[in-house]
Amino acid sequence: MADFPFDIVGFDLDGTLLDTFRDLGAAVNYALAKGGFEPVPVDSSKDLIGGGAKIMLARAVEAQGGMPEDELRALYKAMLGYYAEHNAVHSAPYPHAREVVAELAAMGVRMAVVTNKFEEFARSVLTQLDFLAPFDTVIGGDSMGKGEDGRYLSKPHPEPVAEARRRCGGGRFVFVGDSTYDVKAARGAGVPVVAAAYGYCDKPLHELGADTVIQSLAELPAALGRL
Repeated sequence: MADFPFDIVGFDLDGTLLDTFRDLGAAVNYALAKGGFEPVPVDSSKDLIGGGAKIMLARAVEAQGGMPEDELRALYKAMLGYYAEHNAVHSAPYPHAREVVAELAAMGVRMAVVTNKFEEFARSVLTQLDFLAPFDTVIGGDSMGKGEDGRYLSKPHPEPVAEARRRCGGGRFVFVGDSTYDVKAARGAGVPVVAAAYGYCDKPLHELGADTVIQSLAELPAALGRL
């Protein structure tokens, strides 16, 4: 595909490249148990993913009455400690992920991962799954540091997407993700965005506002060719 329209493809991780909800759900439930809360169904963790691990845990705690901020911070640290040791037990690439990434690489397309998962965790999971090598860079939720408000510059802030483009040498960039965080970050960075309908979408597809939608990663190269 000599006329392929993009030089760089950026990917969200959870719900886009990797199906990770079981390991994330187990970490949430580990923390909830330590805090004296009831576990949540692991499948429900799909509805909590998007804004990063802290938001994920906070939503689960809030749904059961909430807790003081200092206690939530302690639970969050416990959750991170557990996840650091159990982040690739059940996680796996989505069907066609490896093949599509290899196809893009063969065309000379550079690729980046932009996730709200901490960079250390993202690299750890990808390394354990032998899926790190194809990507020029991995930008996590903590990679860009914190803004003036003390919060990490993570999606939906556009800077992680813009930085991925810079690290890959600049050029025609498209982002693939499954949530409003991804769409807003891509829009803010001025790049087109593809919605992964098979992922952990936090809004109905017609409300995400993506340029196009794919039902499977197998559809991605052709969908990008049409953009």
